[in-house]
Amino acid sequence: MRRAYKYRLFTNANQDRELGIMLETHRRLYNACLDQRKTAYEATKKSVKYTEQSAWFRAERHTNPYFARLNFSSAQATMRRLDKAFSNFFRRVKEKAAKVGYPRFKSRDRHDSIEFPSHGDGIRLTGNRLRVQHVGTIRVKLHTPVEGEIKTITLKREAGKWYVVASCDLGEVKVSPSTLPPVGIDVGLESFLTTSDGRHEPNPHYLKTELPELRVTGRAVVRKKKGGANRRKALRRLQKVHVRVKNLRKEHHYQVACRLILAYGLFAVEGLNIRGMLRNHRFSRAISDAGWAGFLSVLRHKAESAGASFVEVDPRGTSQECSGCGEEARKDLSVRQHNCLHCGLSVHRDINAARNILARGQGRTGPAEVNVDHGVKRPPRNRRVHAMA
Repeated sequence: MRRAYKYRLFTNANQDRELGIMLETHRRLYNACLDQRKTAYEATKKSVKYTEQSAWFRAERHTNPYFARLNFSSAQATMRRLDKAFSNFFRRVKEKAAKVGYPRFKSRDRHDSIEFPSHGDGIRLTGNRLRVQHVGTIRVKLHTPVEGEIKTITLKREAGKWYVVASCDLGEVKVSPSTLPPVGIDVGLESFLTTSDGRHEPNPHYLKTELPELRVTGRAVVRKKKGGANRRKALRRLQKVHVRVKNLRKEHHYQVACRLILAYGLFAVEGLNIRGMLRNHRFSRAISDAGWAGFLSVLRHKAESAGASFVEVDPRGTSQECSGCGEEARKDLSVRQHNCLHCGLSVHRDINAARNILARGQGRTGPAEVNVDHGVKRPPRNRRVHAMA
């Protein structure tokens, strides 16, 4: 099992400058190798391989003082990143994908990490101190102890702050299956999520709260001249607001996921096409603000670590079908209460959907089952419901 740990670095002025020079040198190395491949193919219709560029870099280190200060293994990791980008490009071309995406040159805003593929080769994390070649010893905010053997270390810059990401190998970890009860989860916008036993998690709306400040800082960036120092300063302020929203959303996802893991042992969720849902411009900002994809990814990871099951079900008709009798009760999206004319069940729309999700996740094929907490449930019928859930 692999696990990554991310820590904040507290650098002084000299260390911040040296790390910035190192990051810029890696960016120029990436662009130089990309230019070699592009020029060679345009001239001879032949590709330049990674081994050829690695040999070129080894010779270039004797004449380029900036390349000479780079750790050789980390430079190889940068060249392998480009090689992987081309491999993905050729794979998409072969598959005739809709978006091919030829590798492009990295600007200063698009290259923000340095990978060290071997712990101890140019970088070493010992306790709350990080030793980096040609930079020195940097203080680390070690909020969680590192477990397992450190395999790779990545330095990352986000909104002017430096972080270290340590990827560790925990070995073979045996996890006992969870014996906690199952639950169906329906994610939404009115509530962040609703469980099949009637619990509602409020939606924090972090992006909506920060929209006034985002508008002000975004307009300040547009007014500045491109390439100027004032524009970079304004852009840094805008990045800090976005990073704050991202961190708050991520913290909320982990807190909610941890509470669910402690209470349930099987999670049935909808297999949503979130990318397709974002095409609806009326709800795209609210969907992005909730971050359903990120939350479900966190919940899946936490469930696997705790021995719980994670099941995705077909989302079609989960809100339109009655969880009590299985009959269809069509209603518009604005109708928030489910009222069945056949069995008389009256519950909140999201609770009804969560119960249907749980029934589909458990794959019931027998008669309807009565549960004190969840009510009457039966498996959904195999019919297609086109109404929006």
